Amino acid sequence: MLALKARITKGLTQGSMVETCDNSGAKIIRIFGVKRSKTVKGRYPSCGIADMVLASVRRGKPEMRKQVVFAVIVRQRKEFRRPDGTRVKFEDNAAVVLKDDKGNPKGTMLKGAIAKEVVDRYPAIAKIASIVV
Repeated sequence: MLALKARITKGLTQGSMVETCDNSGAKIIRIFGVKRSKTVKGRYPSCGIADMVLASVRRGKPEMRKQVVFAVIVRQRKEFRRPDGTRVKFEDNAAVVLKDDKGNPKGTMLKGAIAKEVVDRYPAIAKIASIVV
């Protein structure tokens, strides 16, 4: 996995409800774990752009509901800083549901903009992204 070039401020915590921006069948997911995160004992893990999370599907198609899925955060409201000094923030929080923990998306189409950091780290998501910011 590639290291991120930007300094991502973690904008979401464990327990956050996030909309999905793909056609996987899930509409809203709830984050309950963050992969590859290390924290102090007792602190809730937080996540930001291009982080892989474990989530449960709260709303969506009946066959998708109550399932545990992997997802990648592709947009966050909290601004983060890029190496050239620009600060980027989106108007909503969004995630992409994955088939497995390798980074392959479950859906075939993504709605809305995707952060450049996600495209660098996950090439399978980059293939189906329409807008990269």
